[in-house]
Amino acid sequence: MISAGIKHVKNNLSRLLAQVKAGEEILITERGRPIARIVKEDQEGKSTRAALERLAQRGLITLPSRSILKGLASATKVQGRPASEMVIEDRR
Repeated sequence: MISAGIKHVKNNLSRLLAQVKAGEEILITERGRPIARIVKEDQEGKSTRAALERLAQRGLITLPSRSILKGLASATKVQGRPASEMVIEDRR
């Protein structure tokens, strides 16, 4: 596994991605602390959903039976000018 800081990743992204394609993992750090990992797609599976389904098949987790978003209040349409415009006007 290769460890690289954010600046190094920004300056060498194409080269690092070529290494990822070859099977190498890249650990991205910020001030020496790990914040992200880049791995070849087929190493991690096609999606988070697929990974969760594999864990559920092994009996390690139970998938939710319904969406957690159902039943939440929808956004309310606010009338009038945006608050940002009024703040700018007050500052003049």
